[in-house]
This record gives sequence, C-alpha cells and structure tokens, in this order.
Amino acid sequence: MGDTGLHGFIDEVLGEGHLRVEEELGGGFVRLRTSEAERRQAQQDIRCVEDIVLELLRNARDAGARMICIATNRDGRMRNIVVIDDGEGIPPQMWQKVFEPRVTSKLDTFHADQWGVHGRGMALYSIACNAAEHRIAASGEGLGTSVAVSADTGNLPEKADQSTVPHLVVDATGRSVMRGPRNINRIVTEFTLAQRGSCAVYLGSPTEVLATLLAYGSRVLSAVERAFAPDAGAFPVCLRPALAATPEELAQTAHELGLELSTRSARRVMDGEIAPLEPFANAISLAGGKRAVAAHSRRPERRAVHIAPDDRVAFAQRVGAAYGPLAEAYYLDAQVQPEITVRRDGIRVFIPFAEQQGAADGEEVQGGMA
Repeated sequence: MGDTGLHGFIDEVLGEGHLRVEEELGGGFVRLRTSEAERRQAQQDIRCVEDIVLELLRNARDAGARMICIATNRDGRMRNIVVIDDGEGIPPQMWQKVFEPRVTSKLDTFHADQWGVHGRGMALYSIACNAAEHRIAASGEGLGTSVAVSADTGNLPEKADQSTVPHLVVDATGRSVMRGPRNINRIVTEFTLAQRGSCAVYLGSPTEVLATLLAYGSRVLSAVERAFAPDAGAFPVCLRPALAATPEELAQTAHELGLELSTRSARRVMDGEIAPLEPFANAISLAGGKRAVAAHSRRPERRAVHIAPDDRVAFAQRVGAAYGPLAEAYYLDAQVQPEITVRRDGIRVFIPFAEQQGAADGEEVQGGMA
C-alpha cells in the first residue's frame, strides 16, 4: 500500500480527532499535536479584521520599513486590505512559505511591544488561517513588500463604525487616554503613536494610496530614471507607480501591487485629481478631543489648469518638430504623435518610440520618452 493509500486508511479508521492528538493522557486530557496547537493559537491571535491590520503593521515594522501604506475598502461582506512597505522584502521563493507556521526571518531577534511578542513566525500564518484570501502581491530582497488580504466579515467581524478617528483626552490623573471604537483607524493610531516617528504610516482607499506612492516615487526618482527604466520589477515596490507613463500602465502597476482600481481612476490619479495622503500622525487628535488635522488630510490642492484643445494640438506639433532631429540621429520615426497630459502639478509630454524603416540591422529600440 502506498503512502497516500496508507494515510487515507488511517484517516478513515481513526477519524480526524486522532490526527489532532499526540497522546491520550487519561481523565479526558490529551496532548495536542503541534500542528493542531498552532492552528488553535492562530485563531486566538486573529479574532477580528482589526487584528489583521495590526499584525501586518507589526510585520512591516519588523522588516525595517520607514514608509507603510495601508489601502482598505469594503466590497459587500469582504474587507480588502493591502499593506505596502519599503522594508527588507521577501524573495519570490518564500512568498508562499511565509504563510506557514514558525517561518520567520528573525532567528536571533524578536520584538516585544505593547501587543506582546512578535517574531515567532506565526503572524502571517494566523492571517492565512482566518482570512478568505491572502498573498504576497509584490516583493523582492531589499525591494519592500505588498501584502494583499481579503476577510469575510461574516466569519471574521469588524467594528461597524469604521469612519470615526479616535481622539485623546486628559483624564483626572492628567494622563492622555484614547477614546473611540477599536476600528482600523484606532489600530493605526495606536501603532503610529507607539512608533514615535520611526516610520510614516498612510491610511486610505486604494486610489488614495496609489496617488501617495506616485507622488513619492516622482520625488525620489529622476525624470530620466522614470523614462528609461528597463524593468519596473527591479525597482522598490513603493517606487513602481512612478514608472508608469500612461493611465493604462498605472492601472496595471496598481493591480500588480494588489490595488484594484479602474483605468479611469488611474487617469484621475495621473491628472492630479486625487491628492496624496498626509502621514496618519497628522490625523491624531489633540488632548481634549480637538482634532489636530482632519483625517486623511490632503495638501492644499493646486488650481486646475485647463488648456484649450487647439493650444494642445499646437504645442504637440511644436514638440514633434523639436523631436525631429533627435529622431533622425537615432533612426527613430519622427512622425509619431506626442501625447500631452495636463496634470495639477504640470504638463506631461510622452513621445512613443517607433523604429524608423531602414534602421541599422540588429539595433532594437524599446520604451518611450517623457
């Protein structure tokens, strides 16, 4: 009898209960197998959606993240959560294994904080045991990580009030005490205060988080890096949205990071209609309940600039004329049509490369110019 047949025979004869028990101790007592003990511990570690957010935040912190973005939205009963950080990252061959029990990169260290000990290799396993869906959307050694999780709130509850931002009040003893429901906002507030500025945390919708990453990448990367990046996958996860040249590319990049949104939403982000998020620390209320900065506050928006269609056409023609000599020198087609996009922070010019007929043999031209 093969191993598969033997295991099936044992399961049938002994039943599931025996597979969970290592030793019968008598008097109704048993010693659980390690796997069963781990499964039960995982159910205790994650008892609500807010616990998932907390564990993902602690994971990002332990990976050395200085920037953590949390995108969350509700779709029917499903609560979707994506946490993107700029920490150490996870090699591709470990993307599945990190959700197994006792898998950790912290062999010699662990982190004890106000929520307990972290670094046992159980956080992602606990999430996997309780969430409807879980995956590493994007990561790599030294490139940061994007983790996407969906939880069925019919099985794993969350606070009904997810809009209230907690505030701090001073009690009779002079201590600052937090008030408000234990929702996602509160978890992020507690985590932000506990880190005391060691990392910046951002919380918003997928579209808002994408706008934040685009703005961040645009500040960090030069125009040349953004225009001529050979492989977006070689760049840190948090910088990849800034490499997109079109709304379609931006929507695809967002999808690869676990952020599900439409091309129309991506266009709004590129056009500056969705402002980047401020660090969540700015949303924390002052003592006495007066809000320091409104939740998810935005930077003051620039006045939208509207350019008439005729002026856009004329400008594109002048850009095309200026591009002509360069195209000829590099065997490119000068007859391409430049794409002009007006954003709140400026005008974006995109000239697609097209190889000129009769270009040198073996010479390949790819990409585009911005």
